[in-house]
Amino acid sequence: MAGLTHLRYLVIEGPIGAGKTTLVRRLSKVLGTEVLLEQPEQNPFLERFYQDRRANALPAQLCFLLQRARQLEQLRQRDLFQQQWMADFLFEKDRIFAQLNLEGHEMDLYEQIWQRLSWEAPRPDCVIYLHAPIEVLMQRVRQRARAEENSLTTFYLNQVANAYASFFSRYRASKLVTVDSARLDLVNAPRDFDALLEALASPEPVRHLPA
Repeated sequence: MAGLTHLRYLVIEGPIGAGKTTLVRRLSKVLGTEVLLEQPEQNPFLERFYQDRRANALPAQLCFLLQRARQLEQLRQRDLFQQQWMADFLFEKDRIFAQLNLEGHEMDLYEQIWQRLSWEAPRPDCVIYLHAPIEVLMQRVRQRARAEENSLTTFYLNQVANAYASFFSRYRASKLVTVDSARLDLVNAPRDFDALLEALASPEPVRHLPA
């Protein structure tokens, strides 16, 4: 699409239930991008993590970290100047979750591994940050009914949403478009989707939707 060819690598982020993967699929069809998606179903520790966070935090977190690093290594080896890419995760998100769930020696171990892997992660040209009220996020999680999320609590999801909000309030590594996904329907409402495309084409480093 004219005006968006400069976005060689676009990332959509947000807390659990924000609508990241759904928007990636919608937007990638319009822009003709390749897609890189998280694979939480391939983390064998995730269901046990939601059942007992303290006991299963480290293996679940390291599994995600290594999975995301492998995915981005594949992306790094390809030519971003020849093909546009879109992902439903930012590598830095892994650290957001680690800081929520790890402490002491476990966090020290994680940090050592993260530092060795993070320098190779490609920087996106733009990040779309989706957010919504906690009750909306929780409703979406229940509607999609993933087995590994059956034990996800409102308390934990609220912690995640607050951590994301704090992170993106300081994020300046690339262009940022923040979207209230409870107020805008980026999949079914053409006017809302057009507003997103306009924000992506804008030269402003930070845009908020709705304005």
